[in-house]
Amino acid sequence: MRLFDAHNHLQDVQFNNNQHQIMSDCKDSGLIKMVTNGTSELDWEAVSTLAKCYPQIIPSFGLHPWFVHNRSSNWLKRLEEKIDNYGSAVGEVGLDRGKKNQKYNEQEEVFLSQLQLSTERNIPVSIHCIKAWDQIYNLLQDNPIPKRGFLLHGFSGPAEMIKPLNDLGAYFSFSGSFTHPKKARHRNNFCKIPANRLLIETDAPYQSMPDNFTTYHLDGKLNHPANINSLYKIAADSIGITYEKLTEIAEENFLRFFGN
Repeated sequence: MRLFDAHNHLQDVQFNNNQHQIMSDCKDSGLIKMVTNGTSELDWEAVSTLAKCYPQIIPSFGLHPWFVHNRSSNWLKRLEEKIDNYGSAVGEVGLDRGKKNQKYNEQEEVFLSQLQLSTERNIPVSIHCIKAWDQIYNLLQDNPIPKRGFLLHGFSGPAEMIKPLNDLGAYFSFSGSFTHPKKARHRNNFCKIPANRLLIETDAPYQSMPDNFTTYHLDGKLNHPANINSLYKIAADSIGITYEKLTEIAEENFLRFFGN
């Protein structure tokens, strides 16, 4: 059993410096590779440190749309240096129209700068999108994108967007939040996603699953990345394929998109 987590935030301070035990649990669960995404200049170094300690981690650096207002004047130069030192991935980046008092024009400006960075280096980019599907599609359609494609992490968009986004080169990841009863629409949408574009992610410590699907527990409602085994099983059932088949598909797609 070889499991792959396409998107998490293992550097998050909510893990309370317990990453060593968490990584041990992940090994026990069959999780052999994960992509750990930075969200702002404040956590990029923590992502770097974890990647140096654990070869299972693919580091990804980006400026999340929630934090564009806190960026420094040389944020892009700092990001380029991180990317060039690790050559791995850009993320988490994107657009979010779900939060009030956000400067949406700045979100687009920052997103496009990071998209250009990933395109110039042809490295993976992990995209966050909330209530901005038309905008994100238009930006992706009108600007150069990486030849390898791009990841729409925790895809929650409308079903009618799947084909046009797929035609642009999208990968779509199934998230733990989709396991909740009220998220049936999101689960059903994954039946429409081409098999060669499907990935699985925990988004840990966020997007926790219901208790009956949770094997590894953390304080409060934090999501443990080792719960990905349960997530694979739920995703396979939702899509209508066997667990074994999904592990094969997800591994092939992960290695194609993120590299070996």
